[in-house]
Amino acid sequence: MQLQLQGACLRLGQHLFGPFDFTIKTGERVAILGKSGAGKSTIVRLIARDHQLKSGMISINGTSMDRYSSAQLSRMRGVLPQNTQITFGLLTDLMIELGRVSAPNNLNQESIVMQAAQMACAEHLLGRAFNTLSGGEQARIHLARVFAQLWDVCDGLILVDEPVAALDPGLQYQLLDMIDRFARERNHAVLAVLHDINHALDFERLLLVENGRIIQDCPADHRVLEDLERLYGIELEHLRDSQGRSVLIQVHPSGICS
Repeated sequence: MQLQLQGACLRLGQHLFGPFDFTIKTGERVAILGKSGAGKSTIVRLIARDHQLKSGMISINGTSMDRYSSAQLSRMRGVLPQNTQITFGLLTDLMIELGRVSAPNNLNQESIVMQAAQMACAEHLLGRAFNTLSGGEQARIHLARVFAQLWDVCDGLILVDEPVAALDPGLQYQLLDMIDRFARERNHAVLAVLHDINHALDFERLLLVENGRIIQDCPADHRVLEDLERLYGIELEHLRDSQGRSVLIQVHPSGICS
């Protein structure tokens, strides 16, 4: 699947976001970085069709996204939103099964739910009421729902908005690895809003967002250090870990509440 945004703009209150212009090809892994309120989540919500375009176009495989039904889109892309809370006590198993609503058949559904929960490190949460879970546990159930939704689909798109924000550091890496493994096995593209710069460096491309616009579309490696310093108003240092991977650490804040 190829996703393309061409001059995509929207207005929320007095704020204009865009125009956004970028393409994500099948199997690509792209991370979105930027300060709070810059418009990172807005991009995901546009693609998820939670917001209506003011102008421009979003297309999938050359066809405007508006031409696809919700059922068709659900078989092409899965969405893990930033806010995953619900107030009613639906069982976690049923929450995961919601990802299978548009599946062409229900064969092996129980097995798929179980395997999806295992991949999301949520197997031990099955059978519980969703509204009794912590924020991090709820995020894992929703991630399992996305896995279940795209379990038997290839060449799709996974949209995740701060997928590991409520998790401890060890689980953050584990779940990001699971998302990566799941996507690679099925050739899904991944578009992820992240706050952790080093998590983002494990992706292939970075979209740097500032004041509602994409200011940089670049490879995800240490050469983007100066751009990140300008974006966040911090000083960074490039190191390599024991496995030779690039790591950026903040060495000095250059401003407060900028």
